Amino acid sequence: MQELKRICVFLGANPGVNSDYAEATRELGAELVRRNIGLVYGGSSVGLMGRLADTVLELGGEVTGVIPRALFDKEIGHTGLTDLRVVESMHERKAMMAELSNGFVALPGGIGTLEELFEVFTWAQLGFHHKPCGLLDVAEYYRHIGAFLDHASDQGFIKPVHRTMLLREESPAGLLDRMAAYVSPKVEKWVERPEQL
Repeated sequence: MQELKRICVFLGANPGVNSDYAEATRELGAELVRRNIGLVYGGSSVGLMGRLADTVLELGGEVTGVIPRALFDKEIGHTGLTDLRVVESMHERKAMMAELSNGFVALPGGIGTLEELFEVFTWAQLGFHHKPCGLLDVAEYYRHIGAFLDHASDQGFIKPVHRTMLLREESPAGLLDRMAAYVSPKVEKWVERPEQL
């Protein structure tokens, strides 16, 4: 069982075209507050990022934002957070977000969201952390990512046990329940040795 004190959420600094994305963002924020789980996110006040932070704050929850100084103006840094940390680089941002969090969720977002998610998923595969990683698959936004990961597993590039480490649910409550129950698999070896090829 995982103790989920803070969840890091990766999501878009844009709202997207489907209103379901904003609704699911509000639902996740409300569910975090209901469960007394703090939010860690990228520190922006716009798009889905701003909506999530504002929802948690309006409901009395705790929000920690981490944003690089060079992006503070571009991403319109949120100055009303419980804790806003301005750092010097993207590397520092991601390391700090990971350190502060007990798990990771990706809502709909673009390239940055995917990059952040796959970095922490990679770290989990390598055993660098044992925290749950999850996709909140709003309106089947991540359906094709799931199909690609299945294909990569079928082709021998992702072990089936590692494929199961990325949780996917359509509801915030369902995803947080699975994250709370998550037990990281123990895998002794993940790279095929030359003699096994």
